[in-house]
Amino acid sequence: MAHPLLVSLRPQSIVIACHSHSHSHFELKLNSNSPRVLSLVRAIPHLQASASHSHLLDDLHHTPPPSNKDDSGIETKGVAARFGKLNAHKLKLIARKAKQQLNKRQQFREEEEEEAEKEPSSRNSDNRGVYRTSRHDTKPRKSDSKTAGTHISSSYSRGWGRGVGSRSMQFSMQRGHENDFFSIKSFRDLGCTDFMIESLKGQVFVRPSHIQAKAFAPVIDGKTCVIADQSGSGKTLAYLIPLIQRLRQEELQGLGQSSPQSPRVVILVPTAELASQVLNNCRSMSKFGVPFRSMVVTGGFRQRTQLENLEQGVDVLIATPGRFMFLIKEGFLKLQNLKCAVLDEVDILFNDENFDASLQGLINSSPVTTQYLFVTATLPVAVCNKLIEVFPDCEVIMGPAVHRTSARLEEILVDCSGENDTEKTPETAFLNKKSALLQLVEQSPVSKTIIFCNKIETCRKVENALKRTDRKGTLVRVLPFHAALAQESRLANMKEFMNLSRPKESLFLVCTDRASRGIDFAGVDHVVLFDFPRDPSEYVRRVGRTARGARGNGKAFIFAVGKQVFLARKIIERNEKGHPLHDVPFSYEQVG
Repeated sequence: MAHPLLVSLRPQSIVIACHSHSHSHFELKLNSNSPRVLSLVRAIPHLQASASHSHLLDDLHHTPPPSNKDDSGIETKGVAARFGKLNAHKLKLIARKAKQQLNKRQQFREEEEEEAEKEPSSRNSDNRGVYRTSRHDTKPRKSDSKTAGTHISSSYSRGWGRGVGSRSMQFSMQRGHENDFFSIKSFRDLGCTDFMIESLKGQVFVRPSHIQAKAFAPVIDGKTCVIADQSGSGKTLAYLIPLIQRLRQEELQGLGQSSPQSPRVVILVPTAELASQVLNNCRSMSKFGVPFRSMVVTGGFRQRTQLENLEQGVDVLIATPGRFMFLIKEGFLKLQNLKCAVLDEVDILFNDENFDASLQGLINSSPVTTQYLFVTATLPVAVCNKLIEVFPDCEVIMGPAVHRTSARLEEILVDCSGENDTEKTPETAFLNKKSALLQLVEQSPVSKTIIFCNKIETCRKVENALKRTDRKGTLVRVLPFHAALAQESRLANMKEFMNLSRPKESLFLVCTDRASRGIDFAGVDHVVLFDFPRDPSEYVRRVGRTARGARGNGKAFIFAVGKQVFLARKIIERNEKGHPLHDVPFSYEQVG
C-alpha cells in the first residue's frame, strides 16, 4: 500500500510528496502566488505520464548538460510558477485523489501477483502478461568463454533466456494487462453500423483498441489526420474500419460506386510486403459481409495484369510510391473520384528521396476536398512539423503508448564487447555477436525468431552461420528477407514465416529493417537485434515485431558492443519506466 501523502506548508510555498512500494514517487514545490488550482489537480495523477517530455540522446558521444529538470523531465521551477495559493480543503481533496490513485495501482499489482502464484507458469509468461524474471548466473562453456566475451541476462522463461553467459544484467519491461490495449467503448459506441459490427465479429474483433476508438470519429467525418501509436496497436484497422464503412454507406445511398481506373481510396505504403498485408485486411473485411473491391499495384509483378484489374474498377487501391507515380504519369490512373489518401508508415515514406515528388503529384492530381491520413508507429517531431506545415488543418491523434515499447515485452541486453585485453575491430565484434547468437540457439529452441541486421552483407553471414549449425536442415530453417532477394522470394519467405501452424523446425527470419516497417508478424517468440539500430525509431520498430496486440508476449535480445552497451542500458531503463525513446510532438499533450 502507498504511504500517506506528506504535505508541508511553508510561508512562500507548499511541498507535496508521496512514495509507495511500487516506486511511484513525486514531489512538488508550489508557489503560493498563482490562482490556477485546477492545474495541480490534473498534474498529480498524470505526473508520471509527463515523463514523455524527457528523451534519450541519440548521439552516443553526447553528454547532457546540467539541467534544473527532475527525473520525470519536468522543470521544477516552471511547475512552481504555474501553481498558486491553495485553500486547506482544496489541498485535502487533491491529496485524497492522488492517494486513492496510488492505492488503486498498488492493489492492482497485488491482485496480479496473487493470480500469478495460483497459476502454473506458461511458455513466456502467465496469461496476464506478468513476467517472472530473476538474476541467474551460470558458467559459460569453455569453448566459448574466451572468444565470445558476451554477458547475457537471463530468466526462468522457456527459450533462450535460460542462463547463457557469465555475468547477468537483467532488464525486463513493466507488467502489462489486456485492459491496457482495449478501449472501454464498444464498436457500436463508436458509431459502427450493423454490417460493420458483423464483419468485425466474423474476424473475431469484439472491442476496439485505444487508437481505433480515438480515430473513428475524425476519420469517418472526413478530417485530415495524423494517426500515431506503438507497433501492434491496430492502426491499420483504425483507418480501414471508418473508411470502408463510409464507402459502403455512400454506395447504399447511391452517392458513390467503383469505376474503372478511378479508386475512391488510395493507400500508399513503403514496401510491397506491407501492401500485401493491407490487402489481406481489406479482403477479410469484404469476405465477412462488407463488399468492396481492393487491389495492389507494386513493382515486381506483371504490369499488364495490374492494368487489367484497374480497368474492371476498384474502390481501394494499395500501392508503393514508385508504381503509383508511374501509373499517374502514364495516364493509367485517374484520381477525380478520390475521397481519401492514406500514407501508411509515413515517417518511412518521408525518408525516401523520391517521396516529396510522389506526395506533390498526389496532391496535384486529387480533388481539393480529398481527406489525407498519415499513419505511423513513430512520429519524429520534424516529420510532424512538416505535415502540419503542408496540412495546417491536420488533426493529430496519438495513442497512449506512442514511441514506447509494449508492456509485455522483455528486453535482454547482451554485451558482446569481448574481454578488455582483446583487440576491438568490426571483425572481432561480429565474431563475438555470432558466438553469442549460436549460444542462444543451442539453448531450448523456440518456433519463430526474427534477427535484424543493418546490412545485407551481415544478413548473409548470419544466414550461413545458422545453416552450419544444422547442415541437414531438420532443426533450423533460415529465411532471408532483404532487398537483395527477388520480390517473389521475399513474399514467399514472409508467407512461410507468418504461417500460423507451429513448425517442426525453428524458423529464423534474417532481415534488414525492411521487415520492421509495419508488417504484422504473428506468434514471434523472440527478436534479436544482431546489429544495434541507427536511431530510436528503428529500435521501436524492430522490438515491436514481438509482444504485439492485446495478449502478445515476447523477448528482445539486444546485442551491443563498446559504447552501445551504455546506450542500450539507458534505453531499456527508459522502457522499463514507460518513457518514450525520443521526442513526442507537442500534440501528445492535447490527446495523451
